[in-house]
Amino acid sequence: MAKQQRNARGRGRSPNSTATRVYERVRTGGERYWSLSDFRDLPATAVTHALSRLAGEGELQRLRKGLYYRPKQTVIGPSLPSASAAVGHTLNSPLHPTRLSAGNALGFSTQNPARPEFATPAAAAPGALRDATVHTRRPASRFELDAPDGALLELLRDRARYSDLSPQETMRRLVSMLSDRARFMRLAKAALSEPPRVRAMLGALGEQAGAPAAALQDLRTSLNPISRFDFGVLSGLPNASEWQAR
Repeated sequence: MAKQQRNARGRGRSPNSTATRVYERVRTGGERYWSLSDFRDLPATAVTHALSRLAGEGELQRLRKGLYYRPKQTVIGPSLPSASAAVGHTLNSPLHPTRLSAGNALGFSTQNPARPEFATPAAAAPGALRDATVHTRRPASRFELDAPDGALLELLRDRARYSDLSPQETMRRLVSMLSDRARFMRLAKAALSEPPRVRAMLGALGEQAGAPAAALQDLRTSLNPISRFDFGVLSGLPNASEWQAR
């Protein structure tokens, strides 16, 4: 505590000032984006001045009005902010990688598309992403998901066609990712608003990953029992036919 107070005084700030409190949160927050909404408990004008001062001191990078980025140090210098993540941070709707962008973001492909592609529940694409392709009107359940989880649903929407891995490795990797019970439960809940093929593939993968029976049953009962679905790359799952794969 004494050390923190000495650091604050060294910067010309009172230990209990808004500037000091902003600085301590930024300093201990690691690599991330910062905006006024992250300091709702502090006076907005004072926070604005504090963030501007931290940018002037090199602690933060100002990306646009009201949005800052704190880099981390790497072996080749400070990390760089992702343009798409910066835009997504300012939106009221989430922005999830899709198609080849999803495959790349999740480690299924090393290819980068010429135009990044994203999906959002918003009714219209953000103007700031003029150099990207944005697919709108995804289900409102996407609001509960972060970018990696949203990208996973997008990968399933496309039947894993944007994976450069072998079918067996693609399936193994997906099962491994869904073995995280908390992640599977989030996706299983959100998937109830996704196309039936997504629910079927998620159920088959989740069963292989040892997902909770109740969540699997919710997915199964949401499917029309006489429907059959194209699983694409995932048709080789051992239980694909049990989940109504063609």
